[in-house]
Amino acid sequence: MKPEPCPGRRVTEVVVLNTAMLTFISFWHAGAIVLCDMASTAWYIGGIVETAIGPAAPWFIVGVMFFAAPVLALYVEGSSMFVRGGVYKVVRESMGGTLAKVSVSALMFDYVLTGAISSVSAGQYLAGLVNSAFPRLSIHWSVDPKLFSVAFALAVVAYFWRQNIRGIEESSDKAVKIMSLVGVMAVVTFAWSAYTIAVRGFHWPSFETRFTPESLGWLASGQWHKRIGLLGLVIAYGHAFLGMSGVETLAQVYREMEAPKLVNLKRAALLIFFSALVLTGSVSLLAEGLIPDAIRGRYTDNLLSGLAMSMAGPHWALLLLQAFVVLVGVLILSGAVNTSIMGSNGVMNRLAEDGIMPESLRHLHPRFGTTHRMINTVVVLQALTIVLCRGDIYLLGEAYAFGVIWSFVFKSAAVLVLRFKDRSPRLWRFPLNLRAGGFDWPIGLALLFLTLLAIGLVNFTTKKVATVSGLSFTAFFFVLFTISERINRRVAARASAGHQEKFNLRQADDLSVIRAEIDKPNRLLVAVRDPNNLYHLNKILETLDSETTDLVVFTSRIRTGLGLIDETVVMDHDEQKLFTRILELAEKSGKSVTPMLVVSNEPFYAITQAAQAVGASEVVFGVSAKLSTDVQLERLAMTWGSLQQDKKQVRFRIIGPGVEHVVDL
Repeated sequence: MKPEPCPGRRVTEVVVLNTAMLTFISFWHAGAIVLCDMASTAWYIGGIVETAIGPAAPWFIVGVMFFAAPVLALYVEGSSMFVRGGVYKVVRESMGGTLAKVSVSALMFDYVLTGAISSVSAGQYLAGLVNSAFPRLSIHWSVDPKLFSVAFALAVVAYFWRQNIRGIEESSDKAVKIMSLVGVMAVVTFAWSAYTIAVRGFHWPSFETRFTPESLGWLASGQWHKRIGLLGLVIAYGHAFLGMSGVETLAQVYREMEAPKLVNLKRAALLIFFSALVLTGSVSLLAEGLIPDAIRGRYTDNLLSGLAMSMAGPHWALLLLQAFVVLVGVLILSGAVNTSIMGSNGVMNRLAEDGIMPESLRHLHPRFGTTHRMINTVVVLQALTIVLCRGDIYLLGEAYAFGVIWSFVFKSAAVLVLRFKDRSPRLWRFPLNLRAGGFDWPIGLALLFLTLLAIGLVNFTTKKVATVSGLSFTAFFFVLFTISERINRRVAARASAGHQEKFNLRQADDLSVIRAEIDKPNRLLVAVRDPNNLYHLNKILETLDSETTDLVVFTSRIRTGLGLIDETVVMDHDEQKLFTRILELAEKSGKSVTPMLVVSNEPFYAITQAAQAVGASEVVFGVSAKLSTDVQLERLAMTWGSLQQDKKQVRFRIIGPGVEHVVDL
């Protein structure tokens, strides 16, 4: 119950904002999230690519994994320009809203297929293990791999739906644990493979490509791949391109990456590149070289199981190895579902912020503070895709490549255009720039764009399933986004409000509730009021050590008389604008903050009471437009003296451009 104000009495009530969106993750966590998608392709890419192009598949897979280096570098430059630097943001800034909606429509197709193919592949591996183990256990029963994989995939999607509803920090912790197990499995597999090679020798994969009518698509009738030799190489390369799925998620998790952001972004990119190259590339070569041709066809949908069962050793030991490989595969493939949900949720948030999707989709979960309606939308689409594919991995793989390649094409084109459109200094640039005529010509970016465009155009003609389904899905979402955007523009309030974040509010009668939000030895409180006067907050974020110091960002809502009695826990437009700006600064710096809104009838009383409640050793203010610094400090000193309950010293700082005053009380 709210206390009733009376003459001469100062009243304070606290409202704590949900902090889930202001928590940041390490580059290990960010890298693990992306790798749960990108490295998971090792479990299914070999069978898909070999079915499409023949025994030369491992060489093209290795080539694609090396090509991941420039693509990751592309995303580093794009993200360094914009904290929320995914395909949609970069394309919109460079080439306008229409192409941005096209690019993000293709990207959504990629994310939906990621969840479907990863979870179905996990089910295929588990079904293969069950069917291998049951005869050994004298169980005369088997499961239908496709039916089992569909049921298992739906269960995995449901599980990670729940995890993402709970928030990114919890789901990223699971990604790190999964990748740790993958590392152990890789070491065991490589060591056992080395022993097998020493005992039996190794058959290097052939460089011969054998295209099927399905893998040549509309080019099959003219045999164009034989008439133009280079075209055949591009076709084969395009079929292996799905090995780079998940790279876009790097841009989506960049906003959640802790300081120093750019340094950690580059670290994450290097971690992703080397891990995916070693795992996916090496496993593809080993599977081709060690699995006998006589049994190879049985393991098209679970090639790593075939690799495990083709090692040197007793049958029971090979079954144990297969079980371990399948267990880790199920975990990482399931983790790829998590990555796809997180990535698509981030993309849809960018669209909602720009008024392209209904504002109602940004409604926050009352407990966890996540955009649960967007997560629900993605999960429903993934579940529908799983049911419709009926467990066909090859079908999913062919369709999957559409979103992967075209999101890269749009991204590279956008970053290239921005080099000419926005010539401001970059924090980091894609390599190979030629200085001529007073301008750095982006030769490297241009070559990357032309390569990606060539692969994308060839895929259009060779992947019938991908082209038809991808274009249909893209067209559907483009129309949906366009209609939704026009509806939103008709709402005058929405049009005038601009981008504003969503926050959950939790009301309490005691300021000490904030203690539950902080646990670090040092506490710093920054008082804010004007979204256009956050110079002092920015300066604090530049030097803040988030490992040892909790930063509480505080603002007060001043009410008197009956206005305080009737106060409800609803943020007004100005408060939303203020905390949206605070969130943007926190994301840019990569440092966590705990926001707090206090309703009071006396601002200096509320500030000093909040400082005592959180145990702050330092309180920072900006330069006031109404009060001189002397008056500010005098009122603070008087209020602090009247409320001080212990002898703990606190430092008050007033910071502005070229101005800083410090008082210890």
